[in-house]
Amino acid sequence: MAKHTNVVRFKVKAGHQAEFESIFRETTVLDGRLLHILAKTGDQTYVGYGLWESERHMQAAMPAMIDLLDSTRHLLDEWSPELGVTDPVSGSVVFEG
Repeated sequence: MAKHTNVVRFKVKAGHQAEFESIFRETTVLDGRLLHILAKTGDQTYVGYGLWESERHMQAAMPAMIDLLDSTRHLLDEWSPELGVTDPVSGSVVFEG
């Protein structure tokens, strides 16, 4: 089974960065998640990264990830009408070094 990854971009409303970061720090351990990173990529922008044992593990954790997003939604600015407040992608790991 190939490892799986998910990446999500966030744009946080001005002045709410510390609260947003705090919510991510308090997330629970999820079965099959090998790595969970939140990186600040700009003054108000972040990227969340998860590495999973498999796609099945990531899919099983989706309700918890949606709950996390819902708990931060009020802190986020919209990227665009098409994307909404997140810009997510996921896929199978093809190289790990």
